[in-house]
Parts: sequence; C-alpha cells; structure tokens
Amino acid sequence: MAAPAASIQRRSQYSGDGTYYSVGLGSCGKTNEDSEMVAALNAPQMGKNKYCGKSAKVKGPNGSVTVKIVDTCPECDSGSLDLSPSAFKKIGDMSDGRISISWEWA
Repeated sequence: MAAPAASIQRRSQYSGDGTYYSVGLGSCGKTNEDSEMVAALNAPQMGKNKYCGKSAKVKGPNGSVTVKIVDTCPECDSGSLDLSPSAFKKIGDMSDGRISISWEWA
C-alpha cells in the first residue's frame, strides 16, 4: 500500500557557491579544526543559529561529502556554504577556491 501523498515529505535541494575557510571558533559556540567535515551556512538561511549541528550532504564537481553546520558565513549568498578545507577537497580542487555546489539536509 502506498503512503498518502500528504505524508511524503519532499526534500529541499539548494544550490550556490562552495568556498573554504580556516575553521576555528564558530557561531555555534564550538571550536573545530580544518581536518573536520564541517561547514558554515550562509547567514540568510542560518538565521539565529537555528541549524547548528545539523548535517548537510553537499555535491560538487568531484563528488559528495556530508558536513556538520558549525558556523555562519556572513558574506555567503543564500544557498552557499563555506566548507572546511578537508571537506572542500572531497568535492573540488583547492586551486579553484570557489565551485558550484548543490546540497540538501541529511
């Protein structure tokens, strides 16, 4: 028996730019390191840190990675993420600095 259409939740997918930054003390109140799979969510979507600790699956030109939101990126446009260097390397080339990404909540 199929589930009623009303009970099926469609996952939202976002797209924007993926960049990387030097990770440290984030807006979520914890200190992280460049070697961790973490990211800063753009300020328009982050609001008052409502997504701290939530995971996102990010797809880039070279693959995908799951990251934990630990910070806010004030200069990022809606849909964009600022990734730790280790996470960025999994989906893009560091020499590019900025790549096109798509992502959804994991």
